[in-house]
Amino acid sequence: MSLTVFITGASSGIGEATALRFAAEGFRLILNARRDQKLQALKQEIEARYAVPVLLKPFDVRDRAAVELAVDSLPDDWRNIDVLVNNAGLALGLSQFFEGNPDQWDTMIDTNVKGLLYISRVLAARMIEQGSGHIVNIGSIAGKEVYDKGNVYCASKHAVDALTKAMRLELATKGVKVTGIHPGAVETEFSIVRFDGDVARAKAVYEGFENLVAADIAEAIYWSVSRPAHVNINDLVIMPMAQPVAGVVMRKG
Repeated sequence: MSLTVFITGASSGIGEATALRFAAEGFRLILNARRDQKLQALKQEIEARYAVPVLLKPFDVRDRAAVELAVDSLPDDWRNIDVLVNNAGLALGLSQFFEGNPDQWDTMIDTNVKGLLYISRVLAARMIEQGSGHIVNIGSIAGKEVYDKGNVYCASKHAVDALTKAMRLELATKGVKVTGIHPGAVETEFSIVRFDGDVARAKAVYEGFENLVAADIAEAIYWSVSRPAHVNINDLVIMPMAQPVAGVVMRKG
């Protein structure tokens, strides 16, 4: 039987690119996101291009009951999960913390930290039961450094980095690998979401330099997962050449 990968936040960006990359290698896919219509379109594309089975699980990772129900209701032939890619995450707003929006803080923390924990907990239990598995957490350079007006988003991604290290330590004797992937500037819907749909402002973030694209990160995820059984990729920080640190971009002109 083909291996199975469960991807959260799969409706666009890095999640979508990761689904396509794993499908190209013959993996069966369980795809999660809140936007069911986008998931349906991706499923149709993948099945047409790669003829691999795709199971959709639309739910919000912030909803613990929905997470548990989605996993508990998996059909028997989808029960064993070989790879979990924790991609669901977001940034909202860009302001100094004392001017920040607490509702945006709650959404970032609930999605980036608690959502990751909810899905990891239930799927790690299954991986432990089967004696194998690989969890890939998508962090950020914001989880390694901080930048001006990134405060709570940076804090949430620092938490992802810490949780990744803790999970790796605690799962090391269970046959389960844990990898952290930490991208710099990747042009996806990320900035559109951060700036509440302001496409022009989001586009300006990536002007004047060659940013990363979602496929770059998907390739790194697949490479990490495809290493031999005795090899674990603990941590990868992936930056555009033009971005030497989190808050600095060398723009042309």
